[in-house]
Amino acid sequence: MAELLYRLGKFSARRAWTVIVAWLVVLGIAVGGFLIGFKGLTTSFDVPGTAAGAVVEELTHKLPDYAGASGTVVFRTDDGSALSDTQKKGISSLIADADGLPDVSGVIDPFSTEAERAAQQAKVTDGQTRLAAGQSQLDAAKAQLAAGQQQLDAAKAQLQSAPAGSMPAEQLAAAQAKLAAQQKTIDDGLAQLATQQKQLTAQQKQLDQGAELLKLSKDIRMVSSDGSTALVNVAFTKPRLELSETSKQAVIDHFESTRITGVTVSFSTDIAQGVPQIVGLGEAVGVVFAAIVLIVVLGSVVAAALPIVTALFGVAVAALGSLAFSGVVDMASVTPVLAIMLGLAVGIDYSLFIVNRHRKQLLEGAEPRESIGLANGTSGNAVVFAGTTVVVALLALNVTGVPFLGLMGTVGAIAVVLAVLIAVTLTPAILGLLKLRVLSRRARARVGQVHHDDTAAKPMKTWRAVVTAVSAAVVLLIVAIPALSMRVGLPDGSSEPVGSTTYEAFTVTEKAFGAGTTGPLLVTAAAKQAVAADDVTSVQLDIARALADQKDVVAVAPIAVSGDRTLFAFQVVPEEGPNSVSTENLVNALRDLAPIDGAYRLGVSGQTAINLDISANLASVLPLYLTVVVGLSLLIMILVFRSILVPLIATGGFILSLFATYGAITALFQWGWGADALGIHTGPILSFLPVILVGILFGLAMDYQLFLASGMREAYVHGASARLAVVKGVRAGRSVVIAAGLIMISVFGGFIFSESTMIRSIGFGLAFGVLVDAFVVRMLLMPALMHLLGRSVWWLPKWLDRIMPNVDVEGAALERRQHVPAPAVAQAEAAAEPARA
Repeated sequence: MAELLYRLGKFSARRAWTVIVAWLVVLGIAVGGFLIGFKGLTTSFDVPGTAAGAVVEELTHKLPDYAGASGTVVFRTDDGSALSDTQKKGISSLIADADGLPDVSGVIDPFSTEAERAAQQAKVTDGQTRLAAGQSQLDAAKAQLAAGQQQLDAAKAQLQSAPAGSMPAEQLAAAQAKLAAQQKTIDDGLAQLATQQKQLTAQQKQLDQGAELLKLSKDIRMVSSDGSTALVNVAFTKPRLELSETSKQAVIDHFESTRITGVTVSFSTDIAQGVPQIVGLGEAVGVVFAAIVLIVVLGSVVAAALPIVTALFGVAVAALGSLAFSGVVDMASVTPVLAIMLGLAVGIDYSLFIVNRHRKQLLEGAEPRESIGLANGTSGNAVVFAGTTVVVALLALNVTGVPFLGLMGTVGAIAVVLAVLIAVTLTPAILGLLKLRVLSRRARARVGQVHHDDTAAKPMKTWRAVVTAVSAAVVLLIVAIPALSMRVGLPDGSSEPVGSTTYEAFTVTEKAFGAGTTGPLLVTAAAKQAVAADDVTSVQLDIARALADQKDVVAVAPIAVSGDRTLFAFQVVPEEGPNSVSTENLVNALRDLAPIDGAYRLGVSGQTAINLDISANLASVLPLYLTVVVGLSLLIMILVFRSILVPLIATGGFILSLFATYGAITALFQWGWGADALGIHTGPILSFLPVILVGILFGLAMDYQLFLASGMREAYVHGASARLAVVKGVRAGRSVVIAAGLIMISVFGGFIFSESTMIRSIGFGLAFGVLVDAFVVRMLLMPALMHLLGRSVWWLPKWLDRIMPNVDVEGAALERRQHVPAPAVAQAEAAAEPARA
């Protein structure tokens, strides 16, 4: 590999314009693909096989009107007064005209809904009044018949007590017939009254059931109690993931098309959750800081500009190229942002490694093109292996079985591959054009006079190594403590930027209707057999009672029954918002309930339940993903370092830095420590962030491990003692690792100032993760542990040593075999000769 990269570097330097034009063609293809294929990004996430997804599938077959996505349009008066009749008429007019909007199945008028509710309540009240009057009349009739029966019984007794023969037989027969006729009249009356009583009882039962259902749903309102706010529910024909941004934008455009005086309109996240701005001021500041670091390290504005230019070029190709496929696959809005984060960070770092090596060789008197080839074959070789670890970690996201995570990993991996390719081709080409101008004027005056002498290097004190290792581990463990209480979730309206329409809709709804209204649940009850038509209301009430009896339920309302009467749907409003612990517990409690009346199995869906399911599934794949990534990377590191303990130390250190990063994220974004200063909304941690951090941070951590430990190994195999080799390796690589770490921190840190809380948390997690891993684990903990282990750290079983290929990451063999070594290398080889003898 080193020899191939050496030749590629020299070719690129010799045919610089050919390479540059070739990359410009690639950029042109990416731009063309973007212009043709870009179809927009989605703000939705999905995980197949969730419990909520199964409910949606059931609804699709039996209640399709409730299987599609839905959102809320919020109207509120500017001064908080009740909506006037004119304002209500304007809102209702917009609703009436919304039927023709694309993919919209229905729009509910809140005023009509409240009027219907009032009418139902009035109907119940009137029915109860009429039933009471009917019962009174029925009771009076019963009393009248009872009195008639009493008189009839007295007449019968009198007739029976008359002496025999006192009444002619004909007169007695006539009297008895008359009494029998009167008895029949009374019996018929009683039978009729019994029928009427049965009817009244049935009607009373229906009214009582209706009244109870109304009572259970009284807190589900479409117009606030003060009349200042109205909620317009918009139902779509397509599920959330299939609903295009165009259809949602059409709803926004429609309801904003006519300005209603004195009324502000806002939209829930289901309709208007914005695609985060990909590049902003914070990212620009991060790049500027990276440029300052580069100038300090490289000592030349021209040299410092080169890594930034090549990184920006790579980001443009990666971002535009990936967006070109947005019409083929559902691409989450955060996907290109992740590609930009990685492309910028590793692009700058990888180019820096090669430029820095080339600059040192020029100062030692190397011929420019030969130096470019040598830098590409040595540092470029290390870049390829470092990039490989990052790509492996990112591509491994596909093993999670989560489509949007796999796509994010794939796009991120492509960005890293492009960064590597640009570093080993475009960077040498530009260096070939710059020649000695990559050095400052002062540096050019010292060409051939610079030599590196590390003969004064001494191993660190053992006590210092012990203190360093223990202190670093303890600090990381303390920082990791908040991670024990980490909760994961997906962002809701409260996480949106302050002042945005989605944030406004969430806060207004929460204030006017209660927190639970911002995240209602859709609960289904499935029956094994069809319910009789006369029993539907009774069944609905039984289920509604069971739902209302659950803790933290504010209101329950039946909303639909399937045509075959085997599926019942209910809206359940929880006490708190969609990301609260109580709502999560409620969803789990409803799913754990035994079938109602032993016959009706419950299911829970709705956006809140879907988000909770996605978060739970993402958390469940984290151990598998961590195992796969660590396992694959351990194999790579054993191959690179020819050691068992070095990869284990590297991995153990990474796990410490990972959990410290989790702890810092939890403290800031969940606990709120320092959140006010940064304007951050607290809540659950972004559900896929822990998984993403594993992949990216592990790859980057192994980059730094590679550049430091490979220098240690090189010193060790050239005859230095194991402990001295640790010091030499750190001295050789620390400046470039510190610079690379600062660059990554500045680039990732720039995203902390994004408007999107989702992007903020990713940027902070990556920046903090690089900070603790590069400066605490790689620069302090890892060297201390390697010092304490001594020669054993390079132990490798002989049988494994024989079968493993010799991977020369730093390209030392290339220097010895084909090219005139730089003075420092020659001195190191000369010093190693006595040890070989």
